Amino acid sequence: MMLVTFASLYSFEPDQTPRIQIPHFDKGVHFTFYGVAAVLGIFSFRDRLKKGLDIRKLGFLLGISLFVFGIIIEVIQHKYTSRRTGDIFDVLANGLGALAGIGILKSGFSSKKGLN
Repeated sequence: MMLVTFASLYSFEPDQTPRIQIPHFDKGVHFTFYGVAAVLGIFSFRDRLKKGLDIRKLGFLLGISLFVFGIIIEVIQHKYTSRRTGDIFDVLANGLGALAGIGILKSGFSSKKGLN
C-alpha cells in the first residue's frame, strides 16, 4: 500500500512518463494495483483465518477498507497535489479491482482448507 500511495501522490515530471499513450491505461493500473492489494491482504490474514475468522467477513472488511483508502487517495490528489487530479473513475477502478481480487481468491481457494 506504500507503493500505491507513493505512485498515486508523486508528481512525475512529463519526461518521466511513457511516450506511448493508451486510452484509459491508468484505469487498468488502478484495477490491477487494488486487485493485487486485495489478494495480498487476504493472504496476510491467513493465520487469522485458521483461528475462526470467516473469509467472507474478512473479504468484506478488506474490500471496504481498500475502497475507502482509494477515495482518500483521490481526494488528497485533488486537494494537495499540483500535477495530479482526483478522478471518480479511478475510485471505481480501485473498487472493482479490489472486488475482483477478493472474488478471484475466494473462487480459487474456497475449497482449500486454509482459506475457507
